[in-house]
Amino acid sequence: MLPSQALLPAVVFALAALRALASDTFLAAVYEHAVILPQPTQEPVPASDALALMNRNMDVLEGAIKEAAQQGAHIIVTPEDGIYGWRFTRESIYPYLEDIPDPAVNWIPCTDPSRFGPAPVQERLSCMARNNSIYVVANIGDKKPCDSSDPSCPRDGRYHYNTDVVFDAQGKLVARYHKYNLFRRETQFNYPKEPEAVTFETPFGKFGIFTCFDILFYEPAVVLVSKMQVDTVLFPTAWMNVLPFLTAIEFHSAWAMGMGVNLLSANTHNTSNAMTGSGLFTPEGPAAYHYDSDTEEGRLLLAELSAHPRLSPTYPPAINWSLYAMTIKKFPGENDTFSGAVRKDIFTFRELRHKDGNYTVCQGDLCCYLVYQMSNMSRDEVYVLGAFDGLHGSLIKYHWQICTLLKCPSTNLSTCGQPVETAQTKFEMFSLSGTFGTSHVFPEVLYSGVQLAPGEFEVLRDGRLKSKHGTSKPLVTATLFGRLYEKDQPHPLRNSL
Repeated sequence: MLPSQALLPAVVFALAALRALASDTFLAAVYEHAVILPQPTQEPVPASDALALMNRNMDVLEGAIKEAAQQGAHIIVTPEDGIYGWRFTRESIYPYLEDIPDPAVNWIPCTDPSRFGPAPVQERLSCMARNNSIYVVANIGDKKPCDSSDPSCPRDGRYHYNTDVVFDAQGKLVARYHKYNLFRRETQFNYPKEPEAVTFETPFGKFGIFTCFDILFYEPAVVLVSKMQVDTVLFPTAWMNVLPFLTAIEFHSAWAMGMGVNLLSANTHNTSNAMTGSGLFTPEGPAAYHYDSDTEEGRLLLAELSAHPRLSPTYPPAINWSLYAMTIKKFPGENDTFSGAVRKDIFTFRELRHKDGNYTVCQGDLCCYLVYQMSNMSRDEVYVLGAFDGLHGSLIKYHWQICTLLKCPSTNLSTCGQPVETAQTKFEMFSLSGTFGTSHVFPEVLYSGVQLAPGEFEVLRDGRLKSKHGTSKPLVTATLFGRLYEKDQPHPLRNSL
């Protein structure tokens, strides 16, 4: 045993060595994958056929992983459903599932593939990570047996989980996450009994992980950031774009800014389902992003990110999202409003009838305020200021508060709120704010052609979303998207378990 006097230098040396291994930045990659889909079937296919399809997809993913590693990437995220797609019933997905153990078992499938029974998908993913010295994040399916001693056990005697896995640069399984908020069409999977807050440490920061629809809910998304204090969130997704507020790139970029973390978002690519839009997003805005609704090609994205964004000198300050708006009684002027639907949500709108002005629109507890000046007010374009304060969703209902400066698809006011991708009008300036009842607000600016506006807007400490020097491209929408998690209704399916 070393004497106590000798221990101190040894500890100091060890800490210094760990700091030397750690990095202030890291190179991250995401891959948007055009998934090869199975033929729809109600019945299970032979296991060999299922594996053959998954290997075809993994061939493509392996190429992207090798390319990312050759460019120096430390970690790569691949999409939700990226290995087998989504055309399944509960019965037909079974041949695609594997038993995924708890990472505490300390397992490298590449070197010990049969330890937990047949696991060819985990073995291959592990070898991709190990052979290329890169962290690999993938989405696969987990199966867990159960019996009558478990009152929630499904009739077929097994649980199916939509599952993310992470293998480190040695091929070791370091994280497993079961998706907690299933989208309404995911009837092939079960809800976990409890939400999982999955994190793991690396030399380049603390990571958390969740999947697609999870991003809209308090658990696990807010818990990982606010309570677990992760630096970076890994986000496999199969996101169907919904204009004007929920295209993948605009909402995911806004979420990273609003939550103050890195978000590595890898989307499935399938234009017939409006699936595209991936990116490497930071608290300051997008480091790299991709949106392509015209081709069926995949895309690899890489960017250097801060390993500990909260320690960065450019980290955005804390924001009081309602501070400025609470000081305003109401802007004077015209008071006529009308209702319009964004999908099924009924907004209160006011038309912007002049080239510049100050406008107010209110709904429920939310009042939205806009100051603006257009550069070139196109005669055949109409913009509105809109407010929504209420529950969204048909089966699963969750509470939104939204303030938006929005282009309408035509001069007919009844079209306001319907999807629109293009515009002609630029703005000299705009300032948007609202009396939000939440600290979880996500700022979005979307230009014509579904393009982001990195570096062209800012959020002030008093909650104003402002353009910096006008808009360089025509504006489709500028939006403050708030979530009042405490007003969400109980989940009708998960709570019935």
